[in-house]
Amino acid sequence: MTKLKVGNIAPDFEAKNYLGQTVTLKEFKEKSQPIVLYFYPKDNSPVCTKESCEFRDKYQKFIEAGAEVIGVSSDGEDSHKSFVSKYSLPFTLLTDKHSKLAKLYGVNGILLPGRKTFIIDKYGIIAGIHDGLLSSTSHIDESLKIIEKLKSQI
Repeated sequence: MTKLKVGNIAPDFEAKNYLGQTVTLKEFKEKSQPIVLYFYPKDNSPVCTKESCEFRDKYQKFIEAGAEVIGVSSDGEDSHKSFVSKYSLPFTLLTDKHSKLAKLYGVNGILLPGRKTFIIDKYGIIAGIHDGLLSSTSHIDESLKIIEKLKSQI
């Protein structure tokens, strides 16, 4: 399993979103757009719902800072569609059915899939990592601070 650190080049990825469209890290690098890539265990679980809704509530701040938010779990497209619709999530969710992306980013859990957030700058370099299965929202403000710091370095 990969052990990524701040300053490492983020592994390129390709995955389908809840609409069946392919999303890659390369597209964001080509747009010089940083991303917040957050891995969470399960759609509609209480902690994951709280986390996703917190990202939703602060999404405009991420956009204003020039970043995109992307959620990743092993749930399928139908589950993601329902989750996005039910909670009005304005960002994309990627399907990682076989944990390929999770393994690529070194996200693992003991009983459940892991919860980890990566802040990736416009060059594809990891600018921040937050790890915590039971902490659903504390990392969101920290992620926003890193994104805002990246924006000020332009």
